[in-house]
Amino acid sequence: MIQGTIRLLAYLGCTLAAGVAGADSVAVLRDGDIAGWEEKMFEGKTVYETVRHEGRNVVRATSRGTASGLYLRRRIDLDQTPILRWTWRVDGTLGDIDERTREGDDYSARVYVIRSHPVLLWRTRAVNYVWASTRTPGETWPNAYTDAARHVAVRSGQAQVGEWVDERRDVRADFRELFGESVRHVDAVAIMTDTDNTGGAAVAYYGDITFTSE
Repeated sequence: MIQGTIRLLAYLGCTLAAGVAGADSVAVLRDGDIAGWEEKMFEGKTVYETVRHEGRNVVRATSRGTASGLYLRRRIDLDQTPILRWTWRVDGTLGDIDERTREGDDYSARVYVIRSHPVLLWRTRAVNYVWASTRTPGETWPNAYTDAARHVAVRSGQAQVGEWVDERRDVRADFRELFGESVRHVDAVAIMTDTDNTGGAAVAYYGDITFTSE
């Protein structure tokens, strides 16, 4: 994605709301309902739509050489709900690419968690949980355009393509490991399916996304 991550982080750093969501469980995406989510386009338009899939409402993302994302501005208290849970599915990955390079910075599916800074925009940070094409599951690396974003290969390759997969990550621990910072809040969540750098195509499905206490 051509400098899309840099522009998204700068945009969110300027515009995030200050309200705090705190509870034992905070759903940021449920039943495919994207009301309240905003779109940010970088290269063309990835189509995000609510569909019925295998008996549930989810968000389907279709990208054909495009890069745009949906984001929700919501401050989450990680002292109360540090665990991010979500479900996703991809219909395929993007072949033999190197996601560590600008030419290969595309993903069939990714979930961003963003911590903004209202004044020092360069202090905005993002963890990108990605379904990679070639990296090893568990591997981490900096975004090809900015050190303010780090990627985690939660899934990779073809092994579970076409299957719904449940994920669980400790966001607070990931920020500490990836940035060496203790983070009390995150301020936004984003989903993105992008194929602009490789010129490929991808279809992904995003189920419920929730922060929980455990």
